[in-house]
Amino acid sequence: MIEFANNIPLVILVTAIATYSSRLLGFLSSKNMDVKSKIFQWFNCVAYSILAALTARMIIFPAGVLAESDILIRIIVLLFAIILFFSTKKNLVYPTILSAIVLSLLNNY
Repeated sequence: MIEFANNIPLVILVTAIATYSSRLLGFLSSKNMDVKSKIFQWFNCVAYSILAALTARMIIFPAGVLAESDILIRIIVLLFAIILFFSTKKNLVYPTILSAIVLSLLNNY
């Protein structure tokens, strides 16, 4: 078995090939795809439902360090992030950074 800790450049290369080859195949297959087609809408719904399920799992059944915070704090931070997301015209950077800061501040007080 290859020890990956000693072969970091190899690991980076393999993951880059896996990532960019799937993106290339997606690009090549999307040329004839209609954005308003039923299959495209279905994939969009599946992607959003997976994202919602993962977010709900992190809030309701957290793992690791997040499990040490109270559920009320997690819900407050989630509502803060949603409000900030819509108030910044659907920018993901501000809610992500500020929700981590607010979560750490609320957990320490």
